Amino acid sequence: MKRRFPGLHQASEPAEVPDGIYLVRVHKAQYRWHAQKPYYAVQFSVAGPKPLADRLISGRIYCTEKALWKLSWFLRDFGYDEELLGSDELEEKRLVGLTGVIKITHVTVNGASLLNFDGFAPAARWEELSGAASNSEVA
Repeated sequence: MKRRFPGLHQASEPAEVPDGIYLVRVHKAQYRWHAQKPYYAVQFSVAGPKPLADRLISGRIYCTEKALWKLSWFLRDFGYDEELLGSDELEEKRLVGLTGVIKITHVTVNGASLLNFDGFAPAARWEELSGAASNSEVA
């Protein structure tokens, strides 16, 4: 069966969010089991800077023994429930809506563009960090 989709041939790839620092809110988080590298697939909704507001950023936060420090960093800076964190529990529903700052970069591995989360910070530091980022871009 054939289906017609007007404009299909003109459709471009989705606009990629450039490397940088963003104020974000957790839109969705889901645990994904993988034999060697289990991870959380996390989708963030951009709140700042304003020109990129409401764009989505998707990436992985690994939960291997060696990568737990990064998961913990993310949870602490985004204000995850300290009691649950103290008992080593992560509840996906409690992640949705948390806000904070992320620093992202893109790398190309074997022809595929991958997104890295290079850093996290509490949302309260957004003004300080976004000002520092824009000042360094000007210099």
